[in-house]
Amino acid sequence: MIMATGQHPEPDPGEMAANATLESPVMVIGQEFVTQHPVDLEMMQKTLGLGMNDCKVTDEDGNLIFQVKSKIATVRDIRYLQDADGNILVSLKHKLMTAHGRWEVFRGESIEQKDLLFSVKQSSLFQLVSSKLHVFLPSNTTESVPDFRIEGAFIDSSCTIYLGNSNTIVAQMHQQHNLKSTIRWKDDFQVTVCPNVDYAFIIVLVVILDATEDNDDKI
Repeated sequence: MIMATGQHPEPDPGEMAANATLESPVMVIGQEFVTQHPVDLEMMQKTLGLGMNDCKVTDEDGNLIFQVKSKIATVRDIRYLQDADGNILVSLKHKLMTAHGRWEVFRGESIEQKDLLFSVKQSSLFQLVSSKLHVFLPSNTTESVPDFRIEGAFIDSSCTIYLGNSNTIVAQMHQQHNLKSTIRWKDDFQVTVCPNVDYAFIIVLVVILDATEDNDDKI
């Protein structure tokens, strides 16, 4: 994976095209989720109460691709990314009592460190206007520089996911309120994933961003 550091200006509409194909594939959850073309997905959320949301993810034709299921444990907020058949792909575990709101994502239903795929934490404890999350792969033990970063604004309900500290975009999301939705589904998110990027990984990052915003709203 190629990492870069330096200043990162605000993205403009041409940046996604400029970053259309990464030199090295970004594969975190599985090779089957990496394609040679951009992937457009729609996420629809259902509010469960107590700050918990379930979610379904479809392609442009409305075919179910993923589901996200939630449950509350005593010391963790736990969510599962499932495929269309209900098979658990990864488990998202939020350590509720930790600083920086750390999430850990494991393969399947495991919680063992040998199955850790990546972790996510807030870049600072206080984020009033926008969220900045840092993503670390298990090999990044020092966590001095993130492997990926997520930047999103509460005002316009959007986020951009970058490679490391560079301005290389791997995915973007924006929120749309769906007037056709029933009361069960509260929001629609449109997610565009660049070629050669694991789109299951991107969906998990968007889920974590949304969960982080929900937790911040309660502070």
